[in-house]
Amino acid sequence: MGLLHIPMAAKFIINDGQHRRAAIEMALRENPELADESIAVVFFLDVGLQRCQQMFADLNRYAIRPSKSVSVLYDHRDDSAKLAKLVVFRSQFFKDIVETERSTLSARSRKLFTLSAIYTATTALLAGLKETSTDRKAELATSFWEEIAKQVPEWHMVRERKITAGEVRSDFIHSHAIALQALGKAGNALLRNGNTWKSSLKRLKTMNWSRSNAKLWEGRALIGGKVSKAANNVTLTTNAIKSHLRVPLTPDEQRVEDAFRRGGSHEGEHTRSSAFRVR
Repeated sequence: MGLLHIPMAAKFIINDGQHRRAAIEMALRENPELADESIAVVFFLDVGLQRCQQMFADLNRYAIRPSKSVSVLYDHRDDSAKLAKLVVFRSQFFKDIVETERSTLSARSRKLFTLSAIYTATTALLAGLKETSTDRKAELATSFWEEIAKQVPEWHMVRERKITAGEVRSDFIHSHAIALQALGKAGNALLRNGNTWKSSLKRLKTMNWSRSNAKLWEGRALIGGKVSKAANNVTLTTNAIKSHLRVPLTPDEQRVEDAFRRGGSHEGEHTRSSAFRVR
């Protein structure tokens, strides 16, 4: 639209970003070459103290944080963000069914997953593995998620437009972020145990993912019938998946499982508690 010329003798008031300004000053002292970099700023005409104070209040009260999916999409420094994007963009299955800008999905959305959910789940999947190459990690993660997809027919039905993504999210646990993260954590244990993980994942085809299966999911992935992403619920959901896959629990997971069962959240399930024991 044009150029704005401001005399350097003019008085500038930093209404928001004092800490960033101080950090920039410190960075310039350590690396003077940064002086050639440019950043965006917004200028407002100072019309008095009251207006200045109101602007400060508005900026801090109504500031909108970007969604986690957008943050992952635009982050080129975080290796985990790079991996999540590589998995989504390389996978033939994930193509067109991953929402890359929003971290929540409306009932009418055609997308089945969010980029932020894939990011969290893939980070859990690859945690602590020895693979060093980003390409190799992306290849392994893509292979894992596509193998998971083979065991979940509803995911393919969404791709084929036989059912809507909203119906799947409403009726099943497996497309929610908590299930993806739990699958990633269970997958991490499988990957550490050798090359038999693909055959182990075939057991998922017989798992009852229905939200109406309250006997299994209530208190784990669901609290009062609603999906909960609390850390304890992630662990309990992971435990259920590991049990179905016949994967031993870690000591920490076993403690959470024992506490859950002592709480009596699922009367009648206690007879099955041995299935969750670390052997």
